Amino acid sequence: MTRFLPISFRWLATWLTVAGTLIASSVHGQTNSYTDTGRPWPTNSYWTALQIDPTLYGTPYQVSLFKPKNGEDGARVWSQTKSMLFYGAGVALFLAALPESATGWETEDNIFEKWVENVKAGPVWDHDNWAYNYIGHAYVGGVYYQVARKSGYRQWDSFVYTTLMSTFYWEYGIEAFAEVPSIQDLVYTPLIGWVYGEWAYRTEIGIRDRNNKVAGSKILGETSLFFLDPIDSLGRGVNRLVGRRWIKSGYGYFTYMATPDGEVTDHTVYLNMNFPIGGSNPPEEERKIRHLELQDDPIDTGIVGFSIGGGHTFLDKKWNVEDDFYTKVYLGLYFTPRFSARLGYAWADLARKSGETVIYENYSLDAQYYLNTKRKLRPFITAGFGEQMWDEDLEQKTFQLNAGLGLHWRIHRKWALQADWVNYYSSELDTYDQNINASLTYRFGQGEHADW
Repeated sequence: MTRFLPISFRWLATWLTVAGTLIASSVHGQTNSYTDTGRPWPTNSYWTALQIDPTLYGTPYQVSLFKPKNGEDGARVWSQTKSMLFYGAGVALFLAALPESATGWETEDNIFEKWVENVKAGPVWDHDNWAYNYIGHAYVGGVYYQVARKSGYRQWDSFVYTTLMSTFYWEYGIEAFAEVPSIQDLVYTPLIGWVYGEWAYRTEIGIRDRNNKVAGSKILGETSLFFLDPIDSLGRGVNRLVGRRWIKSGYGYFTYMATPDGEVTDHTVYLNMNFPIGGSNPPEEERKIRHLELQDDPIDTGIVGFSIGGGHTFLDKKWNVEDDFYTKVYLGLYFTPRFSARLGYAWADLARKSGETVIYENYSLDAQYYLNTKRKLRPFITAGFGEQMWDEDLEQKTFQLNAGLGLHWRIHRKWALQADWVNYYSSELDTYDQNINASLTYRFGQGEHADW
């Protein structure tokens, strides 16, 4: 039996919120010259214009996150990152001091030993609540993304920052104190965080350029800005209330905790907020919102692709399971027309030959190499590794290597059809499986670049 509690502001969340307000950080300004747009706002967010290095277009995947050279504000990113790291350490120490009734952990458990145990056990395919996995993580990824994006970094650098934060700060950091790192979270959080974060970033700029109005309404505009970035909006409201830039940067995220209580399990979602404070400038002296539309950025969300489809299993007889159809989804990066990397996940209810029903799951990280890239119909080779799991039981998972052939048909810069035949081999059980798949692919953003 389970109980699912709504978003909770109990004393744990309250403590985390109060603790977050005590963390101070500073936002450093840019010295580059460029044209300002918009008007002053007492906000913790701002946009800076990039001065693109021409060599960027020859090697578009180069990373300037650690060595800004295009006018990015690296000091601001590092300042906010330090705040988050310090805040995360405080959360870990606080959880270590909580009673067993609050965390669901045995009293003899050592929180740091539990972290080591979870890190060693992962990553695994988790079956957490879908809203937390696929809505909460997208929001968190978008928060990380905008830390870098609003500091003037281009999309690729902001995605790299999101990946680092979601992987090492969250999955292998704070969340690892509570559970084993998750395979899909490691991929989904930065990728969809990039897509959502860029959409929120551009939408917010558009609303501000219209004097904070949506459909001519100030109320709709302010409401939209709040939902796009509630942490920023709350900080901005406090700044206006006190008449100075007291809150310089803020961020927030959701956490989820399942607490066993006899035959009942409480599922609680916490909203955590952090508002570093400092500064005394009056609102009228605040930095103006600045932005530059980089229509020619060689890397954008168009390289992110989502596919949905299905297929049919041809399983090894050793599994003693009847073959049947399944549903499959993919999420990945299409780096160039010649190369892509995707996380694929297939699931179905299959029948054992004894008549029982068993849950089938197959997930893998694969790379594709495409031929005839100048044409719409592109043969490709795929290879990767992953696991097959039965009945959502980690004790019934098997490591597999896979390889196969397929066809990719580009029907539009944002849409494609794909079919492939993939072989799976497990040395552990000496099994050979085959799956045939067909799927529809959607590319976010502008889709495949026309000049590729």
